[in-house]
Order: sequence, then structure tokens, then C-alpha cells
Amino acid sequence: MGRNDIRLATLVAATLALSSPAFAADQATAVLMDPDGKEVGKVTITAVPSGVLLDVDLTAMPPGTHAFHIHETGKCEPPDFASAGGHFNPEEDKHGLMNPAGPHAGDMPNIHVPESGQLRIEVHNQMVNLELGLFDDDGSAIVIHEGADDYISDPAGHAGARLACGVVTE
Repeated sequence: MGRNDIRLATLVAATLALSSPAFAADQATAVLMDPDGKEVGKVTITAVPSGVLLDVDLTAMPPGTHAFHIHETGKCEPPDFASAGGHFNPEEDKHGLMNPAGPHAGDMPNIHVPESGQLRIEVHNQMVNLELGLFDDDGSAIVIHEGADDYISDPAGHAGARLACGVVTE
């Protein structure tokens, strides 16, 4: 086998690896919808060695500070998105990044949407991975709340109504 044959075989093997189902599990997405069914953004979740990286691209959110969480159930039924359940919390901890008995695995920092309603940020979550939990029998969802998370009040940080929801899909 010549050098070019080896390079071609390596290229084919790499292409097959990247197109295999195992590669697809390294990334997930959630299209965020408002209670009226209008798309307001998208979250791309990428597996990293220390958890997941969430690439958040909001296109039409109300300005202000909003709680940003991963919820335990992959259902987003409007108008209140209660179908998404509570926060993703496999360890059954208390809510809040500042709570000594917390946080939930799905608790993340607040987001701050400017007047334009558009925001692009990346958030790292070390307590979640794509292999365990986010794709369990009932899935999971990304939820953006009306108000800010106070980072301590159980069960949801007094964050208010759910403004947007997106089911996490492979």
C-alpha cells in the first residue's frame, strides 16, 4: 500500500467517523419558541471534556435579565411550558448557584438581553453531559424565564413565568 493509499484510507475513516451516529451524540440543539409558537432563538449544546458548552443565539427575546435553565422533561407545550417540568436535577440538590445545598445541574447564570432582543453568548455547564440525563426516556428542555434567577430560592429562584422553551434534540 502506497503513501497516497494510506492517506485516502485515513481520510475515508475520518469521514465515516464524523458521519457516524456516535459523532451526532457530541452535539444537540434546542429551538426556542415563545408561547405563541414563534421562534425566538436556538441553543446548540456541544459535549466538552468538562461538561457541555451551550451556544445561545437569541433573535427575538424581551429585553432584560432572564433566568436560563435546563429543565427535566423534553416537552414544550404552550402557553406556560409547564410540561417541561422542573429544573434538571438528577442529584436532587436544592436550587441556586449561591445555595450551599445546591445547585441543580440545570441551574445556569442569568442572561442579559439588550433592547434589540438579540443576544449571542456561550455558557459552560460542568454538571451536565449529553450521554447521561439530557437524552433519558423523557428528554430535557432549555427554558428562559420572565425574570432573573435570585440564585438561592428553591425550587426555581423566583424567576417567574416561562418565556421561551426548546426541546433538546440530537
